[in-house]
Amino acid sequence: MSEERFGEFVLVRRHGHVAELVMDRPKAMNAVSTEMARSLSAACAALAADRDARVVVLTSSHERAFCVGADLKERNSFSDADLLRQRPVTRGAYTGVLELPMPTIAAVHGFALGGGFELALSCDLIVADRTAVVGLPEVSVGVIPGGGGTQLLPRRIGAARAAELIFSARRVEAAEAAGLGLVDQVVEEGRDREEALELAARIAGNSPVGLRAAKRALRLGHGLDLAAGLEVEDAAWRSVAFSGDRAEGVAAFNEKRKPKWPGE
Repeated sequence: MSEERFGEFVLVRRHGHVAELVMDRPKAMNAVSTEMARSLSAACAALAADRDARVVVLTSSHERAFCVGADLKERNSFSDADLLRQRPVTRGAYTGVLELPMPTIAAVHGFALGGGFELALSCDLIVADRTAVVGLPEVSVGVIPGGGGTQLLPRRIGAARAAELIFSARRVEAAEAAGLGLVDQVVEEGRDREEALELAARIAGNSPVGLRAAKRALRLGHGLDLAAGLEVEDAAWRSVAFSGDRAEGVAAFNEKRKPKWPGE
């Protein structure tokens, strides 16, 4: 297993074709400061360009928190001009995760609040342990979810449920979160990272070309009418139909062996 650090607060660990993107600011429960946002953006840019990374798992090094959102202590010292300058930096961290071209899984334990929950929502799947507490409390401090929450949450659970959670600013514990669809899987305490990495390893056994094309079709087709969505799907199919991965997948199936994906 190799490791690469991006700034002081972000680490990327390699587990074969699975890349673990670790938020590593434990003294602040991974509160997203300007520096941490820059590091997340840089790490995501590197991962997006890495053809060897088939799945990304977003994790936390803190024992009791995934991420508590924006660093309000830092922001308390900001002028209006400082806040305006920070906006594209912090936005880049959330869009960096959201726009990763390969499947992404968030491994959540403890608090995932505000921007922390938005980072999880930016992933394709969320695995949470029983200690997880999620929520978007931004209106309770005079702002709104600004890391994608007002757009990602209704796409996940529907407009009315998203409105209730955003307007009330309430925190939701793991069992209710699973029932509402805020998270996709609840596992035993302390098992979120291991379960997410195991799921990622299973996904990474599939064609990297196919995985990226499937994610592209899912993302671009969401919200379109059926006819337009099927055109998106057809374009994604055409992008893989004549690939080396498709040829290898068919050959491996007929030869009853595991495929050796060329990744192109």
